[in-house]
Amino acid sequence: MRRLILVLIPVLILGSLLAWRMVAKRAQQAQLQQQRIARSTAAPKVSLAPVELRDITNVFTATGTLESPLTVKISPKVTGRIIFLQVHEGDRVRRGQVLVRVDNSQVLAQVRQAQAALSEAQYRLAQAQFTQTPTNVQVSTNIQTQKAAVASANADYEQARENYAAQVAAAEAAVTDAQGRIDNALGSMNVARANINSAQANLNDAKIKYDRTNALYKDGFIAAQDVDDAKATVLVQQAAVAQGQSQLASATAARDSAEAQKKAATNQLSITKVSGQANIEAARQKLLQMRAALTFANANRPQIPAYEQSLKALRATVSVNQQSVAAARAQLSDTVLVSPLDGYVTGRLMDPGAVATAGQEILEVRFFGNVWVNVSVPSEVAGTLRTGQDITVVFDGLPGRTFTATIVQLNPSADPQAHQFTVRAAMSNPTGELKPGMFGNASIVTARSPHAVAVPHEAIQKGPTGPYVIVVGADKIAHFTPVVTGLADANFTSITSGLAAGENVVVLTSAPVKDGAKVETGGAAGGAPGATAAGGPGGQAQTGPSSEQQSAPAGQAPAAPPAGQPQTPAGAGSKSGY
Repeated sequence: MRRLILVLIPVLILGSLLAWRMVAKRAQQAQLQQQRIARSTAAPKVSLAPVELRDITNVFTATGTLESPLTVKISPKVTGRIIFLQVHEGDRVRRGQVLVRVDNSQVLAQVRQAQAALSEAQYRLAQAQFTQTPTNVQVSTNIQTQKAAVASANADYEQARENYAAQVAAAEAAVTDAQGRIDNALGSMNVARANINSAQANLNDAKIKYDRTNALYKDGFIAAQDVDDAKATVLVQQAAVAQGQSQLASATAARDSAEAQKKAATNQLSITKVSGQANIEAARQKLLQMRAALTFANANRPQIPAYEQSLKALRATVSVNQQSVAAARAQLSDTVLVSPLDGYVTGRLMDPGAVATAGQEILEVRFFGNVWVNVSVPSEVAGTLRTGQDITVVFDGLPGRTFTATIVQLNPSADPQAHQFTVRAAMSNPTGELKPGMFGNASIVTARSPHAVAVPHEAIQKGPTGPYVIVVGADKIAHFTPVVTGLADANFTSITSGLAAGENVVVLTSAPVKDGAKVETGGAAGGAPGATAAGGPGGQAQTGPSSEQQSAPAGQAPAAPPAGQPQTPAGAGSKSGY
């Protein structure tokens, strides 16, 4: 019995507890039902946000890598043993600082050999130049002398021809003049003969008349005076005959003299012609001789260009040897390797005593005064960038600091593997704290919309026909308003159409809101139990962008929901069209 009592007591206690639990559960369910009824009949509480004018900036963020703009591989141009190398990785070097020296004994011997060859070539050139001037002067003088001799002989020849022509003309004139005098004398002789004949005829008549008169006088028929007159006439005619004979003798003498002069002039003409032609021929032969001498002198003229060609060849030899000396000296200077820039040694591959061959890398030097930030961007971002645009970079190794770089290069070709475009931005690094190879987060502004009408991301809902917001006016009535979205940043989205600054939109609700329903403002915006984003499913708090917005790249507008999957606010009526 006692054992039965001990068994029944726990059973009764357990039954009592079960009954109490069932009663309490029914009371809790009744209370919850009452709360559901109260919530379904009460106006939902909402949190509002004003529509503002804000500057919306679309920012693309990616990882950037630092790179030195100048990386120089220090290597010799000649082969030789390294005799000087004192810098190590991390050492700072200056432009022009000697970093490496290579043994130059062999190159120095080549320099001296080239200098000796140059000196010999210069000596030969100087000798040729010394003998060139006298030779050229002699050739030129001979040519000029022979030219003068040819000119003189030609003048003599022309003078001889002119003298011959003048002398022949004078002799011929003398012959002609003598012939003229002969002709005149012959004319005078003919006149004298005519006069003699006339006077003789007159004398004969006078004698006959005298004889007749004298006979008549003797016969006493005429006076003595008539005889005297007839006798005087005879004397006159005798004088006329004598005068005519005298004239004939004088004309004959003049003819003989003229003929003698003509003969002498004819002889002189012959002599003049013979001597003149001889003089002309002598002058011509002298001219030919002088021309031959000039031809011989001109034949020596090629000596001048021959000397010039010889000098050119010697000058070319000197120039070749000068180039050889310059090349040897260049090789000598190549044995001393200097830093071409201010920077740091980032690699040392050889040590003193090692033999470095031409082109073999010994040191690596990088410039740190400026650095490049390389960022890979997709094609839709690359199309919005331009050279000269600033970007901001932060580095994990330099917390709390922001650096500004300027885009200097935009690679127009995408990487075939990643399909990304490389953007290179330059930034100053005066202290050298930025090291090549460091990683940083680069932010690039891809678009900007100043003074845009903007709302928080939570206010934008997705409907079958596009995005919309819930606008609450002064009457506390909710209105579903379609909008057109624009740029978006981390917290806000710009509205290009559908809203005006100063309106209020729902960003958080305690229950689903219907279009045209009355709401209660001042709900818990911090995510009170049971609170939902405006229009979102009940009981799921959405204090940030939707899943589509979160998956979109930073600074880009959220993508529209897939077709057939609208985000209709819980409890929204079918009449709203959302």
